[in-house]
Amino acid sequence: MGTFVLAAEEFTPPGAGLFEYPPIFGAVTKPMVLAVLSLIIVAAVFTLGTRKLAIVPGKFQFGLESFYNIPRNTMARDQIGSDEFKRYIPLILGLFSFILVNNIFAIIPFIQFPTMSRIGFPIALALFVYVFYHYAGFKKHGFAGYIKHAALPPGVPVFIAPLIIVIELVQKFLVQPLSLALRVFAAMFAGHLILALTAVGAFFLFSAGGALIVASPVVFVGGIAFTFLEALIQVIQAYVFALLAAVFIGAAISEDH
Repeated sequence: MGTFVLAAEEFTPPGAGLFEYPPIFGAVTKPMVLAVLSLIIVAAVFTLGTRKLAIVPGKFQFGLESFYNIPRNTMARDQIGSDEFKRYIPLILGLFSFILVNNIFAIIPFIQFPTMSRIGFPIALALFVYVFYHYAGFKKHGFAGYIKHAALPPGVPVFIAPLIIVIELVQKFLVQPLSLALRVFAAMFAGHLILALTAVGAFFLFSAGGALIVASPVVFVGGIAFTFLEALIQVIQAYVFALLAAVFIGAAISEDH
C-alpha cells in the first residue's frame, strides 16, 4: 500500500494545459486546423457521395443516404414539422456532420483532439444557431408577434403573466444558447481529459516498476473500454446539438407556443 501512496504523490495528472497548443504558424493552432479539416472532410464526403446518384444505390450512396435520413427525419421533420422542415435540412445536416467529425477526432490516432473541447467553437456554433432561429421567428411572426410568441404561452393567468414572461425571455435569449454550447464543450473536455489520464496513468504505473506494473494493464484496458464509451458520447453529443437546434427552430416558427 505504501508503494501506491508514494506513486500517487509523484504522479502529476494531466490538466487544462492539455488543451493549450502553441501556434503552428502565425496565430493558427491545431484546433483551428482541425476545424478546417473537418469542413473539408464533410464537403468531400457529400460531394463524392452525390456525384453519381443512382436509383439503386451502391454501398457508399446507401450509407450516405442512411446518414442523411437521421437529421432529415428524426431532427428536422419531427421537430420543425412536415410543412416547413425542408428548408432547414442543410443547416441541421451541416451541424450534425461538422460536430460529429470534430468530436470523433478525439479518438483518431495522431490527431487525438476533440475540437469542441475548446469553448470558442461550441460558443460560435451556438451563437450561429441562436441568431438563426430568432431570425426565423421574427421573419415568421414579425417583431412584436415573435416576442409575444416567445414570452407568453397561451392560457397563462394574468396574475402570473409577468413572472412567466421574464422566465421565458431569459430561457429563450440567454439559457438556450449557453446550454447548447456548454453541453457539448463539457462532454468533450471531460472525455478527452479522462482518456489522457488513463493513458498517462498506465504509462506511469508501468515505468514506476515493482508492484505497480501489475496495475498498468488494468488501467490500459480501462482506457480502451472508455474509448468506446467516449465514441458513443461523441456521436450522442453531435446528435443532441443538432436536435436541439431543430427544436429551437421549430418552437420559433410554430403557430402555437
